[in-house]
Formats: sequence, structure tokens, C-alpha cells
Amino acid sequence: MEESVKLRVPPLTGQQKQPLALINYLYIGHFLARWGTRMWEFSVGLYMINIWPESLLYAAIYGAVESASIAVCGPIIGRWVDKLSSLKVLQLWLVTQNLSFVIAGASVVALLIHSSLKFTHFSIFMLLVLLINVCGGIGVLSTLAGTILIEREWLSVISEDQPPELLTKMNSLTRRIDLCCKLLAPVITGFIISFVSLKASAITLALWNTVSVWVEYWLFTSVYEGIPALGQSSQKRMARYLQCDQEMNNLTSEEDSLLPVTECRSELADRKWNKKISEKISEIPYIAAWRVYLQQEVALPGLALALLFFTVLSFGTLMTATLEWEGIPAYVIGLGRGINAVIGIAATVVYPVLQSRISTVRTGLWSIWSQDLVTESDRLIVGGVQNSLQSLMELLAYIMGIIISDPRDFWKLAVISFQAVTLAAFLYCIHSYHVRKHLFHFDRMLWAKCFQRAS
Repeated sequence: MEESVKLRVPPLTGQQKQPLALINYLYIGHFLARWGTRMWEFSVGLYMINIWPESLLYAAIYGAVESASIAVCGPIIGRWVDKLSSLKVLQLWLVTQNLSFVIAGASVVALLIHSSLKFTHFSIFMLLVLLINVCGGIGVLSTLAGTILIEREWLSVISEDQPPELLTKMNSLTRRIDLCCKLLAPVITGFIISFVSLKASAITLALWNTVSVWVEYWLFTSVYEGIPALGQSSQKRMARYLQCDQEMNNLTSEEDSLLPVTECRSELADRKWNKKISEKISEIPYIAAWRVYLQQEVALPGLALALLFFTVLSFGTLMTATLEWEGIPAYVIGLGRGINAVIGIAATVVYPVLQSRISTVRTGLWSIWSQDLVTESDRLIVGGVQNSLQSLMELLAYIMGIIISDPRDFWKLAVISFQAVTLAAFLYCIHSYHVRKHLFHFDRMLWAKCFQRAS
């Protein structure tokens, strides 16, 4: 047994150190990309409540725009990533994400410097607010494309023909990197806001994205060029997509040639027109992606996961803006969000241990199912739809924030959030019972054993 292991994993040579270094490049690039995103996610709520105090309206509108962008365009992004080459997706992702955050940061600086614009030049004020919302929506869509590419495809390709636990470890580590950014970026940004100024934090955000985009591009392209399997997977995916389109066109041509010659031309034209309409509707990226998603085994737990995003209690834009309205310093809010992230980091440490001892269903990590239980050809599409569904729930939460925009009524939003999380737990219990045919091992419980002995 030891000899076979040695044959499969020989001593490290120069050639084997290079993939390890490239994987580290992947982690560093992922860290840089997520850091900029987490800085913006934390800061935008504080910016909005300072731009228009005494109301959560602008913060809720921004959150609604951001969530609506993913909810509407998420499935399209998934199919777009599936259609283009990995290198092209990488270029568009990094440029659009970082450029959008730079423009949004500059707009925030302009609004903070010229705070009287809403009274003197309201049209310019609204134009800058609109620019912040549009750039935020574009930034979150490009971030989604990068997340799908890295977490749904690259990690799976790199871990192919490797021990099964490698994918679990890589998933846990990338998630841990994201949560570390979620922990540290708000804390550092909060200290900048509290002890320097809000304008300084916006300038820092813009400078970070201006500089980091070049480093990120070099790191990710080094990984892509250094691991041939990534390029091969991209070519296979594009070839599969083109083949599907060609087969659909050939099928349509063959069916048209089999139509009876004796039919009236008007009836033939009507039938062809109706058929083309139905085909075009079914081929709409949004509808086609949802149809693929609903056929997956992970659809119900995916819905349960999405319901967890229907909350205002996760230190998002609304909760951050409310705490700022309450007069809590920004660094304290950042520390609170950091503590929130620590729990998530602990989960990434505990998961590999739990997954090795109990089943994946019991552990309940949806992202692992989306890689293990979804076929490779559907993996990117399912990832896009899942992110879209989660953003739809976030959108509903922000719509509730628009309706209940008075910070004094925030407790009502908290009650609704609790109900949504309870529903998510109920749906997951249904899925767990369907898979395992039970929820608990009652016969192994202490009180059950005592009852059996007494009887």
C-alpha cells in the first residue's frame, strides 16, 4: 500500500513544485480580488447613510439594484462564462470589476466633498448616485463571473485525478480566504473611517482597485498558462457549446424537410413560425438556465440556501447603515462584522473533519454538492442560477427595506428575516428526509435506550 502511494505521489521535483506555486498564485489572486469586493460591500452602506441621513432609502435602493442585477442577469452570466474562453472571461471580469469600483469610489468622493449638491444641483447629485448604483451592479456581476470561473471550474479541474479530499481542502481554503477578507477588510476600513475620514476610505478603495487589477491579472494568467488542464477544459467547454448549437440547427432543418409537401403553404408557414417562436423562447439563456437548474438534485437545498439570504441581520448594507444611524463608530461596526466572519472561518476548518466522518447531506454544504452532484456540462450554469436565486432573496429583503425605510422600524425587518431562516431550515429538513429517509437516529438517543430497557 505504501509503495503504491509512493508511485502515485513521487518525491517533489522541480516540475511538481511549480503547480504548487501556481495554486498559491491562485489563492493570492483570489485574496486580492475578494479584498476589494469586501471593502466596497462594507463601505457602501456607510456612504449611503452619510449622503442622505435619517433614512435607509438610498442604502436599500443600492442593495436592491445590486441584488436585482444578479437575480436578473445571473443565469445569463453563467451561460456567458460557459460560452467564452477562460482567458476572455478572466480579462473581462478583472477589468470590469476593478474599473467599476474605481468609478464608484470617485463618485463617492465627489459627493462627500460637495455635500451641498443635493440642495444646489440636485440633478448632478442624482447623476452621481445613479453612477454609484450602476457601477455597483456591474461590479457585482463581474465578481459573479469570476466566482463561477474560479470556484466552479478551475478548482474542479485542478483537483481532477487527485485524491478526493483535495477538492474539499481547496474549497475550504478559498472559502476561508473570502471570509478572512470579510473579517479584516471591514475592520481596517472601519478604522480608516473612524480615525481618518470617510473620504479617505473611498480614496483608498479606488487606489486599491487601480493597483491590484494588474497583480491579479498576472497571477491568474500565470495559473492558466502553467496548468494545461485549465486551457483544455476551456476548449472542451467551448466545443461542447458550439456542438449543441449546431445539433439544434441541424435538427430544425431535418424536421422542416420531413413536413408533407401537400400541405398548404400558409399552414406550413404558420407551423414553422410557431415552432421557431417556441424554440427561441426555450433557448433564451435565462429560461434555459433555469430549466437546467430545476432538473438538478440540488434544487431544493439550493432554495433553502437562498432563503438564508432573505435577511437584514448579516451585517449587510441595511444593517450597517442602521448601526451608523444609531451612532455606533465605524470601527466597532467593522469589528462586529469581523466577529461574524470568524464563525464562517471556523466552519471552513470544521467542515473537512465533519465531511470525512459523516455524509455530505448531514454536513449540509451546498457548494460541495454543486461540484459533486452536478454534471460538468451544467456546473457553470447551475452556479449562475444559484447565485441569481440568492440575489433574488437579497432583492426581496432590500425591497422590504425600501418599504420600511425608517431606521426606527428596523425591528420589523429583523422579525421577517427570522421567519425566512426558519423556512429555510424546514425545506432542508424535507430534503434530508427525502435522501436519508429519516432526520434523527431516535434509537441511538439516550432517552430512547432508557425507554427500551424499561420496556
